[in-house]
Amino acid sequence: MRIQTKFNIVLVAVFGLGFALSAWVAYRVLLDNSKEEVLRNAGLMMETALAVRGYTIDEIKPHLDPLLEKEFLPQSVPAYSAVQTFGRLREKYPDFSYREATLNPTNPRDRSQGWETDIIDQFRASADSTEQIGEREGENGPVLYIARPIQIKKPACLACHSTPDAAPASLRVKYGDINGFGWQLNEIVGAQIVTVPTGLAVQNAQHAFWAFSAVLGGLFATLFVLLNLMLSRMVVQPILRVSELSDQISKGNLDLPEFDEDGSDEIKQLHASFNRMRRSIEKAMKVVQLQKELMKK
Repeated sequence: MRIQTKFNIVLVAVFGLGFALSAWVAYRVLLDNSKEEVLRNAGLMMETALAVRGYTIDEIKPHLDPLLEKEFLPQSVPAYSAVQTFGRLREKYPDFSYREATLNPTNPRDRSQGWETDIIDQFRASADSTEQIGEREGENGPVLYIARPIQIKKPACLACHSTPDAAPASLRVKYGDINGFGWQLNEIVGAQIVTVPTGLAVQNAQHAFWAFSAVLGGLFATLFVLLNLMLSRMVVQPILRVSELSDQISKGNLDLPEFDEDGSDEIKQLHASFNRMRRSIEKAMKVVQLQKELMKK
């Protein structure tokens, strides 16, 4: 097997292993970054919802409270404001959602469904749990969700949710006397849940991975060609030239030019050694020729 063939086998093995390892690490990093990006988006949505709630409590509700005796205005409810705000966001980004899912809500649209109920039950089973993060399959692909418990921490919250008799009459006229009552102080009654699609971020990560793989593959291919050219020009061809001249000398042909000895690399040293060997052979041949002539005389 030729030297260059052996070299290429080793080179392909090294490059293949390096490419596979680099591609695997790059894919994991890009995928993890995409998930972190999705998580940041979900966290931003959650904080935005909390900001909307706070704004409603501080800036909106005080102005609407005097009107509640005549007509219940859901705009005075922080949860309603947050849900409505993100409902408008969904008009442009339908895969993003914000829910204040509740086991026994005043507004039936906020009633928890399936997996939302499971999250609420987990919060109720573990009072120390303040956040849940997970992935699930949504209607249009995988989504990541962040959930935080809704806990009744202020007695003022029970004004509308303790008993029907204690609730504003306008609320009972709008929603009835059945839903949203019986809540207790410090009870976890629901969960704020933000869902963000992961498909686009993962798709972007995959595109970046294929672009990185193409660049890395092109780089390895270029290095492979360059190393082969260098090996052929600097090692293989000089060795073949020495082999060819050695074959000529072995056949008695000494009328050959000497190799260039300028330089200090191994090939130049081989040339110098070959030139010395050739001169030694020439001297030996001359001595043998002179002895033959003397014997003839």
